[in-house]
Amino acid sequence: MGKERRWTVEIVFTEDDAGTRADARLRTPTGVHELSGWGSSRRNRSEPDVRDIGEEIAAARALWGLAGHIMYEAADQIDEFKGYPVGLIG
Repeated sequence: MGKERRWTVEIVFTEDDAGTRADARLRTPTGVHELSGWGSSRRNRSEPDVRDIGEEIAAARALWGLAGHIMYEAADQIDEFKGYPVGLIG
């Protein structure tokens, strides 16, 4: 096995009457890439107020958005290196 590298994602939640928002932020150890994604959830007023569920949904959506940004960033770097578009996305 090679040298271990670690990325840390921070997820920050904000809540209001409309629901929960999650902002996921990634900064790679080299500091070259700072990417983010966000997601939200909204509770139907007729459902019980279970904060964990709203946070889980918002976090999953934020991470999904972050994953898309990571993929686009990788594709852009490969495009730049090769000099033509590659098919990572789609």
